[in-house]
Amino acid sequence: MTSPAQPGDQNPSSDREPAVLEAASTGFPAALSDLGRLVRIPGMAWPAFDQTQLERSAEAVAALATDTGVFDEVRILRAAIPGTDEHGQPAVLATRAARNGKPTILLYAHHDVQPPGDDALWETPPFEPTVRDGRLYGRGAADDKAGIMAHIASIRAVAEVIGDDLELGIAMFIEGEEEYGSRSFAQFLSDNKDALRADAIVVADSGNWDSVTPGLTVSLRGNARFTVRVRTLDHASHSGMFGGAVPDAMMATVKMLSTLWNEDGSVAVAGMTERDASTPEYSEDTLRDEAGLLPGTSPIGDGTILSRIWNKPSVTVIGIDATSVEAASNTLLPEVTVVVSARVAPGQSGEEAYAALEAHLRAHAPFGAELTFSDVDLGNGFLVDTSGWAVALTRDAMRDGYGVAPVDLGVGGSIPFIADLVREFPSAQILVTGVEDPHSRAHSPNESLHLDTFRHAVVTEALLLSRMNDIRI
Repeated sequence: MTSPAQPGDQNPSSDREPAVLEAASTGFPAALSDLGRLVRIPGMAWPAFDQTQLERSAEAVAALATDTGVFDEVRILRAAIPGTDEHGQPAVLATRAARNGKPTILLYAHHDVQPPGDDALWETPPFEPTVRDGRLYGRGAADDKAGIMAHIASIRAVAEVIGDDLELGIAMFIEGEEEYGSRSFAQFLSDNKDALRADAIVVADSGNWDSVTPGLTVSLRGNARFTVRVRTLDHASHSGMFGGAVPDAMMATVKMLSTLWNEDGSVAVAGMTERDASTPEYSEDTLRDEAGLLPGTSPIGDGTILSRIWNKPSVTVIGIDATSVEAASNTLLPEVTVVVSARVAPGQSGEEAYAALEAHLRAHAPFGAELTFSDVDLGNGFLVDTSGWAVALTRDAMRDGYGVAPVDLGVGGSIPFIADLVREFPSAQILVTGVEDPHSRAHSPNESLHLDTFRHAVVTEALLLSRMNDIRI
C-alpha cells in the first residue's frame, strides 16, 4: 500500500472535531452502561468453564457492532486450531469497505476474560460491575472489555458526526480466546486475510503511563512458558528411613530452580539476552505503590527499574504440583512438577530463550534428577517502527484526547499474536494502545477501570478515526 497524500492534499477535519469531541463525551454514559452489561457475562475460554457464556459474549459484541450502523457485515466466526480436530472460541468480525481511496483501520480487542480466582478476595462480586472511587470494578472491566467499548463508542461518535461522509474502511476483530493462548488466532488471520487487511492496526490491549497520561506501547517482551517434571525416585519413601541418603524430588527441584537467578534476583541463564534502550524516570516509591510491594521487601534486579521490566528477561515459577500442606506426611516425594513462565527481552525469539532455559535446567539438575519438559508455549516480543504516519496521527490524537503528551512505553508483558499480525500484514502499521492504568490489576482480584482514562481513550480513538477519514492513500 502507498503512503498517504501530503497534508496539503488532505481534507482537514478541524471544523468537525468539536462535534466529534462532543459526541464522544455525550455518548460516554451509554458506553459505560454497555460495558457493564459485557462485564456481567463470565466468558472464559478454559474448557472447565461454561462455554455458552462465550457464545453470549460474542453475540452481545456482534449486536453492539451491528447497532452502530457502520458495518457492511458483522459475523461470528470460529477458526480451526492447527494440529487438532477442534475449533477456537467465537470471534466477532465486523467490516466496512473503504471508499474513494481512503485507508482501512483494523480495531482489535478480546471479549474473553481471565477466571476470577477466589471470590473471597474480591471486595465486590467479580461479574457484578461496581463503580466506586472513580473506577469500575469487575473481571474484564479493563482487560479487555473496555477495549471493545472504546472501539464501539468511538465509532458511534464518528458515525454520528460524519454520517455519509465516513469513507474510512473499518474492520473490527474481537477475539474470544486471548486469555487462553489465542490458539486459533493465526488460522483466523489466514482464513479472513482479505477482510482483515488494513493500513493500520490498533491493538487495544495494553496500558498507559498513569491514569492521566496516555501511553503508546512501542516494545513488548516475548514469552517462554513450559512445564518440567523432576523425578528422583520410582516411588515415595519414608523420610525417616531414607532421608539424608536419598534425594527427594522437592530438594532437587528447589536446588535446581534456585540457579535460575543471581543473588540480586536478576536472571542467571546464559543465552537469555537483554536489550540496551533508555527508559523514562521511574522511582522505587512508584514501583512499590503500583506493584503492592510490602514495606520490608526489596526490589530485585539491576539497572533502572523500567529497564528490568521492559528490556531484560524475567523468570517466574507460576505453578507447582506437590503434596499440599494439608496432606503433608513424612515422605520423600518421588516427583514434583512446576510451571515456569519467562519473559523474553525484545529482540530475542521465544524459541531461543526457551532453548537457553532448557539447557540451563538440564545442566543444573542435581543428583542426576530426571527432567521431562512439556506444554511449551512460546511467543516473540515486538518493537514498533515509530516512523510511520499512523503513529504520528495516534500520538497527536492522544495528546488532544487526554490533554497530555503521550509517553512511549515498553511493556513487560507479552502479546504473542502480534507476530502473527506482522507476518500476515507486513505493510500495516501496528499501534498498541489500551485503557488500563497501573492500578487496574488485570488478571488479579479487584480488577478495575479508571473511568476518566476510559473517557479519554474513547475521545482519542474518535479523533483518530475522524482524522484517518481525511487521508487518501
